[in-house]
Amino acid sequence: MPQSLSPARVAAPELKRLALTPAVSADGAVEGYASLFGVVDLGRDLVEPGAFAASLRRRGAAGVRFLFQHDPSEPIGAWTSISEDARGLKVFGRLNLAVGRAREVQALLRQGALDGLSIGFRAVRSRRAAGVRRLIEIDLWEVSVVTFPMLPEARVSCVKRLARQGAIPPLARGGIAPCLAWFDDEEPARLLRG
Repeated sequence: MPQSLSPARVAAPELKRLALTPAVSADGAVEGYASLFGVVDLGRDLVEPGAFAASLRRRGAAGVRFLFQHDPSEPIGAWTSISEDARGLKVFGRLNLAVGRAREVQALLRQGALDGLSIGFRAVRSRRAAGVRRLIEIDLWEVSVVTFPMLPEARVSCVKRLARQGAIPPLARGGIAPCLAWFDDEEPARLLRG
């Protein structure tokens, strides 16, 4: 039987990592999904649609930090737009290329060595049902580029579509497509084979 809604009792931010390769451009522009709705992560949490709405109204994109590996001493840029859509929490930002770590992150993202986005937050309202914590309201503190994502099944698929159309070279020839979508676990091997 589901428990009733109750305020969460967490003082420090929680961290949720998502395996979505953010697209990154030569000038440091980054976009991707920092969270997906309706997907149970490895920590047995599921984010409900609308969970970020109140926090985004209060903070706006400028009030959410852009960090490396959730380290508050490693800001690497600024988020310019954060919004909820039907899929999840869509983020757009820019790495500050005057910062050494941001240049490193840009290079690693473009190579594909880093491929995750992750949120740092405080759960405001949640409920447990069938062993899953359903996050109903979240106070979003930060979005980080991370090495180890919490949702390993999420992957970029735009590379696949554009490569088939001849718009970009296959992934094995380098680079990340300037958009974000999905593919199954077999797609990376097929792409690398060309």
